[in-house]
Amino acid sequence: MKRLLFAAATLSMAAFTGSASAQQTVRIATEGAYAPYNFINEAGQPAGFEIDLGNEICLRAELACEFVITAWDSMIPNLLAGNYDLIMAGMSITEERLQTIDFTDDYYPPDPAVFVIRTGTAFDFDALAGVRLGAQTATIQAGYLQDTLATGNTVVLFDTFEGAVNDLLAGNLDIVMIDGGFVAPIIEATGGALVLAGPEVTLGGGVGAGVRKEDTELRDTFTRIIAEMKADGSLNALIAEWFDDPMLF
Repeated sequence: MKRLLFAAATLSMAAFTGSASAQQTVRIATEGAYAPYNFINEAGQPAGFEIDLGNEICLRAELACEFVITAWDSMIPNLLAGNYDLIMAGMSITEERLQTIDFTDDYYPPDPAVFVIRTGTAFDFDALAGVRLGAQTATIQAGYLQDTLATGNTVVLFDTFEGAVNDLLAGNLDIVMIDGGFVAPIIEATGGALVLAGPEVTLGGGVGAGVRKEDTELRDTFTRIIAEMKADGSLNALIAEWFDDPMLF
């Protein structure tokens, strides 16, 4: 990632009530473990592309943003339970998720998923058999592995991508499937121990903000400002700040 500066969220005690009016607080769930989309910085605060983007959207909409750190696999249930108003956590728009929640328009284009292996190993990706594959639970990568490659192989799911990568480094996995936009700093941090292999696989319809289906005004407010930022170039500029190999609109 190109920079690790935290743009502080404006906090307010006012609850968001479903109307996107001035100075109400929008509670935004993020994982804090998915750099450069979102992470916890050295000051212990949420930071990253989505934190900057959420703050900019709230600024333009005259809303206050409060970011809530939430475990990935509980994000959608907690959204539905009303524990926050919106999810910005590198979450891809998929037909499966659209059965439960709604999304804004995408603010990051569809990014191919990739496979990572240990340096010095090799696999026939056209005929994988007897290998241990890892991914983060409840992700589109996990769904792809379970639907496409589980037969004749073992699929192991982890609470975080880091858990899968650590098991790959330890030799407990053979292959990890991961978001292409997330992989570069991970591979770089291993000092050559891991490499990309196999095909890229495009999954999902880009990354968007998840909302409850009934919160149409909140969805439309965020979608309108995302469209404005695409049109004025500021969204591409923000993407370029945070991603080493950015995919632009």
